Amino acid sequence: MGRVTAPTPVIPVPPADLPGTLGALRAAGHQYRTVKQELRDNLLARMRSGETRFPGIVGYDDTVLPEVERAVLAGHDMVLLGERGQGKTRLIRSLGALLDEWTPVLPGSVLNEHPMHPLTPASRAQVAEAGDELPIGWLHRSMRYGEKLATPDTSVGDLIGDVDPIRIAQGRTLGDPETIHFGLVPRTNRGIFAVNELPDLAERIQVALLNVLEERDIQVRGYQLRLPLDLLLVASANPEDYTNRGRIITPLKDRFGAEIRTHYPVDLELELALIRQEADLVAEVPEHVLEVLARFARAVRESPSVDPRSGVSARFAIAAAETVAGAALRRAGLLAASDTPDGRPEAAVARVGDAVSVTSTLRGKVEFESGEEGREIEILAHLLRTATAETFRAHLAGLDLSGFTALVEDGAAIETGELVSAAELLRQVGTVPGLAKVLDRLELGDAPTSEEAAAAVEFVLEGLHLTRRLGKDVTDSGRTVYGGRG
Repeated sequence: MGRVTAPTPVIPVPPADLPGTLGALRAAGHQYRTVKQELRDNLLARMRSGETRFPGIVGYDDTVLPEVERAVLAGHDMVLLGERGQGKTRLIRSLGALLDEWTPVLPGSVLNEHPMHPLTPASRAQVAEAGDELPIGWLHRSMRYGEKLATPDTSVGDLIGDVDPIRIAQGRTLGDPETIHFGLVPRTNRGIFAVNELPDLAERIQVALLNVLEERDIQVRGYQLRLPLDLLLVASANPEDYTNRGRIITPLKDRFGAEIRTHYPVDLELELALIRQEADLVAEVPEHVLEVLARFARAVRESPSVDPRSGVSARFAIAAAETVAGAALRRAGLLAASDTPDGRPEAAVARVGDAVSVTSTLRGKVEFESGEEGREIEILAHLLRTATAETFRAHLAGLDLSGFTALVEDGAAIETGELVSAAELLRQVGTVPGLAKVLDRLELGDAPTSEEAAAAVEFVLEGLHLTRRLGKDVTDSGRTVYGGRG
């Protein structure tokens, strides 16, 4: 068996026309700016041009993003507070796109020092000695973002740095910055550094960030290094963490210029937009099925049986859509080509019945109240039925569906299920009065495939059952039988 190697990360290559020496950089009119000035100027330029400021961020246009923009324009470090799965990390990472695409650096500098603004004595001496002939390098904005997930075992050395005993043994003094092995924060100098889940960071370690946020210098083992760091510090936290796992110490909270609350999508359309953007679907999932899942996620979030302090992540609805698509692909894989009229393989198109599987596979994503132990699947199944009924009423209310109820008169029944092909389901139904209007209301087009038509038929049958107009039974073989009155 061959050896598997990880793909080599692609490091952007600077354009050939960028200045190569300090003199050429000055001749090109380059002006040194701090990171916060750079972010402010680039954000203003995007605002004036009408360019998208935060691509990929859904549902925050009128709430969170204006607060973030005010913080960036004010030059404030910020902490984002919100329950899990509200896109805090995605939003923080998107700030990196506001940096200049390329910025000059001293080659080999651990601190990404600007050639016009060297920090360490060694770098200042290097610039003074070489003058305008000093070679310079260029750093892409993708390399100017640093991130640390706060964990209880994180040390001051990880974040700030520690004395390197080997360099001490080589004869350097403790006051010399060259004796320090710098941590993640100073290595992100002239960039953006993010601390995710800040309350999980031990309080004694949070103290190490005080000087970074206020005085912009660092201390290592009692030796104060006057290295004015230039960075934007952003943190995320879950409000639940203040009482259950840890807290942000008061002096540190005081040093953040902006505290911004995030939230889940405020309406159904934003929830749907988020699912469409983020879900990696391996099969076609009709819009009405996606809407059922979006309503389901919102119902779970609002349920009194679910712990509100924990929240229900947006990843819940995304994973639900992916699970339903996986169920549709499984059906397509198991059905023989002979099950279709023209002998072609069944196309993978999700139906509302495929959503039943998410109640068991996704229950681990939800924190229930303590009194609901053992009822998790029952609660989720009820909420899924509620979401399906709401979607049915939203799209098909007022339509004459008597053609569907007439199908099961005189004891007849219609079978569907995870292994019933579209052709088999449509054969049982035949020509149904009102089906064309159903397809139109569900936006499945004038010429839907047989699989899309079957998805519409199953949705109508399930909706009629949930509104007590059809009976329903599930057989031992897993098939669903609709028939009689509900």
